[in-house]
Amino acid sequence: MEPVLPTDGPVSASPPPAARGASPPQPEGAVSVRVLVVEDEDDIRDLVEMNLRRAGFDVLPAADGATALDLARRHQPPIVLLDLMLPDMSGKDICRRLRADPDLQDAYVIMLTARAEEQDRVSGFEVGADDYVTKPFSVKELTLRVEAAARRVAPRADGVIVYGELRIDTVAHRAHKGDEELVLTATEYRLLHYLAEHPGELCTRGTLLVDVWDLPANLNTRTVDTHIKRLRQKLGDHSRLIETVRGAGYRFNGRAVE
Repeated sequence: MEPVLPTDGPVSASPPPAARGASPPQPEGAVSVRVLVVEDEDDIRDLVEMNLRRAGFDVLPAADGATALDLARRHQPPIVLLDLMLPDMSGKDICRRLRADPDLQDAYVIMLTARAEEQDRVSGFEVGADDYVTKPFSVKELTLRVEAAARRVAPRADGVIVYGELRIDTVAHRAHKGDEELVLTATEYRLLHYLAEHPGELCTRGTLLVDVWDLPANLNTRTVDTHIKRLRQKLGDHSRLIETVRGAGYRFNGRAVE
């Protein structure tokens, strides 16, 4: 349990009854994106739920890990707000289970925690979190982050980067090798997209930590190497696109599949 409240003014015990019902009417043509909100503090969960519903999201609230996993399996939400400290299991354990489930592993996971230490953020990213919000937080900022995540998971047609049989849809945020879609986490996709947009350039671990993970460049972590290994495994015979520059970092070599 993390009894730290957000910073957007006083929090009532629960939102008005109308806010707990269906989401408000959507503009014509709008799509309501489903968000799983996992938070054991009732005040915080209700406040976040109310604001996300006002922003047009379809919210699934959960107060513990068991309920969260059940809702995730039944509804497969594309976005998950996940509290780190829960009464029955940790948010990191839940994140690991999401990433291990083929139907849930590409969900965009935003960790919520009162722990501001750098190592806690790093460990969250290492188990598969895509973003990290520290309490106390601004509900308005959190809503904007969720809206940004929704834009990333929403499929749209636009530009594509092509290397051999690898096709990276830079707007739908999907990648295919031949006729097969690669099942990538949001972080794996960002890493692949970043490398593919910088062909031939040396991408140091520090550069990748800053530009892909929004972490300090001098952080002592194996996060980059771990994700590169997973990405190569998923690329299969196209793994040679990502070259290791010993002692420095990585380079994307588009000619490797010509």
